[in-house]
Amino acid sequence: MKRIYLDHNATTPLHPEVKQAIIDSLDIFGNASSIHPFGIETREKIEAVRSDLMAFLGASSGKVIFTSGGSESNNVVLKSHIRQQTTCCGQANVDQPHVITTAIEHPSILNTVQCLRNLGADVTQVAVDRYGKVDPQDVIDTIRPNTILVSIMLANNEVGTIQPVEVIGRVLKEKGIVFHCDAVQAVGKIPVNVEDLNVDYLSISGHKINATKGIGALYLGSNLSLCPLIHGGHQELDFRAGTENTLGIIALGKAIEIAREHGPIEAERVRNLRDRFHRILVENLDGVYLNGHPEDRLPGTLNLSFDHVDGAAIVEMAGAMGVAASSGSACSSRETTPSHVLSAMGLPAVRLRSAVRFSFGYGNAEADIEEAAGRIVTIITRLRAISPIRSGSEFSQAGSGSEIKERSN
Repeated sequence: MKRIYLDHNATTPLHPEVKQAIIDSLDIFGNASSIHPFGIETREKIEAVRSDLMAFLGASSGKVIFTSGGSESNNVVLKSHIRQQTTCCGQANVDQPHVITTAIEHPSILNTVQCLRNLGADVTQVAVDRYGKVDPQDVIDTIRPNTILVSIMLANNEVGTIQPVEVIGRVLKEKGIVFHCDAVQAVGKIPVNVEDLNVDYLSISGHKINATKGIGALYLGSNLSLCPLIHGGHQELDFRAGTENTLGIIALGKAIEIAREHGPIEAERVRNLRDRFHRILVENLDGVYLNGHPEDRLPGTLNLSFDHVDGAAIVEMAGAMGVAASSGSACSSRETTPSHVLSAMGLPAVRLRSAVRFSFGYGNAEADIEEAAGRIVTIITRLRAISPIRSGSEFSQAGSGSEIKERSN
C-alpha cells in the first residue's frame, strides 16, 4: 500500500534540490568566525543566503538573523521586549508592559506569553470570529498607553486562515507600537513582503518549506534591537551567540530560491489538489464541515469535521491505511484537550472532537489525492457504521447556526 503524506503543515519532506545543495556543501566545514579561507568560504555562503532572504521578504532595510526555527524566533522577540523593560537588558520605562496577541496563536507564542506574565507583563489575547480571523478593530481597541508589543500570526497552522496583518500593522506603525508576525506557515506558500505587511519582526522556519529541521530566521526592522536568548560570541550580528548551522542555512537558502522561482505556480497546483480532495469527500459523504475561512486561507490547508466520528480515530485509521493527517497542531497533537484554535472559533464540542487537518504540498500528485480521499471515505463510512451516535442532528443541535455546512446533493 502506497503511503500518502497529507500533513505538510506539521513538517515537509526535503526537496531533492535542497538535499543536493546540502550534499554539495558537505565539505564546507569552516567556522564562519574564522578569518582564514575555510572560514571566509563559510561566511560568504551564509551572507549570500542572508541577502537572498532579505530580498525574498521585500526588505529594503533591516536585517535577518538565523535561528533554530520558528519557536526560537518567536521566543526571542517576545521575551526580549519584556526583558528590556524589566531585567538585565534595559532600564524599565513602563511599570507593567502590555502585550497583545490572539487566542489562536501557535503554542510557541501562547506558552511564551504565559512566561511574560510571570515576568510582570500584562497580556491580552484578542478573540477571533467563526472563521478564525481576528478583527483589526478589536486589536486597535485593546491598545493601551503601556502597550509595547503586538504579536499576530500571518496564517494559522490548524485551519490556514490568513489574518489582516497589513491593516493591523498600518495602525500600529502610526502609533509607534512594535509589531511581530509569526509567518512560519505563510512564507514560501503565499506572498510575504515585510514592508507591505508593516511588521517590525517576522519569524520563519525552514522545515515548513521543504528545508531541514533546526533552521529558521528572524527579520528585524531598522533601528530594532534584541536582548539575546543565547549569550556568548558575536555571531548573528551580536543577536544570537553560537557557531552558525551552515548546512541548515544553505538548505533554507535553496528552499527560498525554489519558492521564489516556483511559488505562485506551486500554490495554485496545491490549491487545486486540496479542493479536489475536498470535493471527493463532500460528494461521497454527508455531514462534512469546513473549519476556517473558505477563501482567505493557505492554499494547502483543509480542516474538516465529520458527523458521528472521532477525529483521533480517523487519524489513527488513516495512518494504518497509509495516509498521514493530523487532528490538530503537530506541537499539541498528543494532547487530549480540544484544539485551542477551534475552541476560540466557537465550534461546538462535537465539531471539535471530529476535526481533522489535511495539509498538502510538494510531493503530492493528483492520483495520490484521489486515492487518499477514497481511503478517507472508506474510513469515515466504517467508523459511522459502529458509531453509537446515529441521530443525524448532533451538529445542528449543538451548533450556533453560523457554521459552514456541506452536504452532497
